[in-house]
Amino acid sequence: MKRIRKSFIASMCLLVAFVLWTVALCFVDVREIGPQGSSVGFSGINGFVHTLTGVHFSLYNITDWLGLVPIFMCMGFGILGLVQWIKRKSICKVDYDILVLGGFYVVTIVAYSLFEIVVINYRPVLIEGILEASYPSSTTMLVMCVMPTAVMQFNSRIKSKALRNIVAATIIAFIAFMVIGRLVSGVHWFTDIVGGVLLSAGLVMMYHAIIDLEVR
Repeated sequence: MKRIRKSFIASMCLLVAFVLWTVALCFVDVREIGPQGSSVGFSGINGFVHTLTGVHFSLYNITDWLGLVPIFMCMGFGILGLVQWIKRKSICKVDYDILVLGGFYVVTIVAYSLFEIVVINYRPVLIEGILEASYPSSTTMLVMCVMPTAVMQFNSRIKSKALRNIVAATIIAFIAFMVIGRLVSGVHWFTDIVGGVLLSAGLVMMYHAIIDLEVR
């Protein structure tokens, strides 16, 4: 119970931090440093990091295509849940962690959709001549929500400890490459990446706590 409580507290702290970060982004050091006169908060640090990294569309395209990996991961677990539902003839008999994972995916999609409607800021570059919403980084969100929960799923389903470690290390390396690659590509502001990390980490910790409830 103590571990569950810690996970819930960590989740709440991260989600509150995300909300505060988002609010601060709307009011602190807001200047028109983006394309087409678009404004962004924390313009000093954002401008500095963007100048430092430059823009690398090749890296942007690589991370964009690799963004299909977590989508296929979602589809895989969705198929697993569907197979269990059909075989066991009741959705209530589908593994608890798979049902929670499905709910977690729904929450992730809702969070993504919300920030497509409520635009906090726009990208530091035009994508095919279009100024797109940029906060929080959707790719960062997708990768950091789906892949860590995938590790939790694999840890409970793979019997071999050595294989579990290899899978976990591979996924962690993939997450690091995607998040760093997205920042270095220059298609996001630094604050977009931070926002995506905070929101994703908060949601993943909540998922972790809810899964632990069933184990207990």
